[in-house]
Amino acid sequence: MIRIAVGSLGWLLAAVLLAGCASPPPKTAEAVSAEMGPWSGRLALQVEDRQSQSFSASFQLKGDARTGELTLSHPLGGTLAVLAWAPGSATLRTNGPAQEFDSVETLVAQATGSALPVAALFDWLRGTNTPVAGWQADLSQLESGRLRAQRLHPTPPADLRVVLDR
Repeated sequence: MIRIAVGSLGWLLAAVLLAGCASPPPKTAEAVSAEMGPWSGRLALQVEDRQSQSFSASFQLKGDARTGELTLSHPLGGTLAVLAWAPGSATLRTNGPAQEFDSVETLVAQATGSALPVAALFDWLRGTNTPVAGWQADLSQLESGRLRAQRLHPTPPADLRVVLDR
């Protein structure tokens, strides 16, 4: 059962990691940092594998590719998972025992079965369209807080859509 939950959370993680195509919300009096976030909103990921899987969640992402935290929540506000990473370690906390990994890249690869562009996420959040092999990020709607990123290869294809809170 944990393996199924980790796989599902992995796809949610993948979606959020690719959500970097979106721009951060406008700065407020609290001076939200465009460099460190936090970024929050909603995401949806559809994976066109044999079972055609779809996932959606609310998210909050803070930090950077080196050190950060990602919280995934269901529509009623309860926490699905919290992922935290720092140099040399990454932790996935769900309802069960926490799982430890050597890096956020290892956590993502283990959970999704494929490497994902963790570092590019933060570039995308800053509006830099960093190319990632196999992925096509659309930054054309950054000003409105919307993005779309598609994984064309390796298969299975994936379609990610993100809407940031404003």
